[in-house]
Amino acid sequence: MNYDVAIIGGSYAGLAAGLPLGRARRKVVVIDAGQRRNRFADYSHGFLTQDGTPASEIAQIGKQQLLQYKTVDWMDGSVKRIERKDDNFHLCIDGTHAVSAKRIIIATGVKDQLPEIKGLAERWGKRIFHCPYCHGYELNQGNIGIIASSEHSAHMAMMLPEWGSVTFFLNGHSLETEIQTQLIERGVVIEQRSITEINEKSTVLLSDNERIKLDGIFVTSQCLISQDWILNLGCEIEQNVMGEMIKTNALKETSVAGIFACGDVARLGGSVSLAVGDGTMAGVAAHRSLIF
Repeated sequence: MNYDVAIIGGSYAGLAAGLPLGRARRKVVVIDAGQRRNRFADYSHGFLTQDGTPASEIAQIGKQQLLQYKTVDWMDGSVKRIERKDDNFHLCIDGTHAVSAKRIIIATGVKDQLPEIKGLAERWGKRIFHCPYCHGYELNQGNIGIIASSEHSAHMAMMLPEWGSVTFFLNGHSLETEIQTQLIERGVVIEQRSITEINEKSTVLLSDNERIKLDGIFVTSQCLISQDWILNLGCEIEQNVMGEMIKTNALKETSVAGIFACGDVARLGGSVSLAVGDGTMAGVAAHRSLIF
């Protein structure tokens, strides 16, 4: 099948990218592997008109609305390879299907690499979070922990007193004296002992067997681009203390002509609302590139 635009990733950014293209009656395919980044969280917060709505419901409604446009197709599957030939991109899906498109929009999201602490991964999105704007309010000014995992952790620890009483678990990481003083002035408790395990709802077990019960815990994950085919496209990749992302300009264009990127794969520390905004811009920009 030949398309104007192939959108890779059918979560919030990809769905939003498809909408202006569908409304322009362009031939579009959305290819989705069914792995939303926020699939571990029950509810989405901070998205205007959808605050507190189940995260899966927002994605489901978005898909239903997008597929009402007759020029939009949907394919379940994973892209394995992309080659460019004759001014078109040729996409291999699951090694069994192929489509071609004049433009591609990458909206795959990223993989969260979490600290290797026993009990952390299974609580991710439930009692252990990455964004206080998304999940902090529901902790009701309770006891909050943050686990050091990168240079960004101290920045978040400075913010978190807005949402509760904060304990900053260094867990083997160092902290500059000046930053430590600033944190203490903010009322943050600095915990030097290492974490052995996280159990119960969100109880931290320390190396000397002391237990600290918390209402919720925050941790900064490392955001990774896990698909080799993205790296093979030659798009410029940016890296910082939070991870890696595809570099784009204000119109969500990558360094490779004809390729756009949006959502968490092109914005570290994103959210549903930011992903939707990015996706809309990518869809409009991809459409305009087909004309001008």
